Amino acid sequence: MDKSRDNAMKKIDEDRIYALLSYCFILCIVPLLNKKDNAFVLFHSRQGLALFLCEMAVFVVSIVFPWLMKPFLFVFALLSFWGMIKALKGEQFKLPIIYPLSERLVL
Repeated sequence: MDKSRDNAMKKIDEDRIYALLSYCFILCIVPLLNKKDNAFVLFHSRQGLALFLCEMAVFVVSIVFPWLMKPFLFVFALLSFWGMIKALKGEQFKLPIIYPLSERLVL
């Protein structure tokens, strides 16, 4: 009985680590490739991918207008950190602005 409980706890911890990776820039692809059958990890990896795409778009625009886009990069960094915290807690929190974008992604 303890062995099945230990296996379940290891799986939950592994899922949380994959969900955490979802918010680490380009590493958001790793959970999409390895854990696409897990609903918890898929939720976070979709949000992480949407966040990464937004960050890349703002980064490209910030090359031309650096003074205008820096606050957006800061906000996206805060959203990534917030997503990491929620993933480690095992919660499925819908990030403002990012969640509706993540629902539109076709994987």
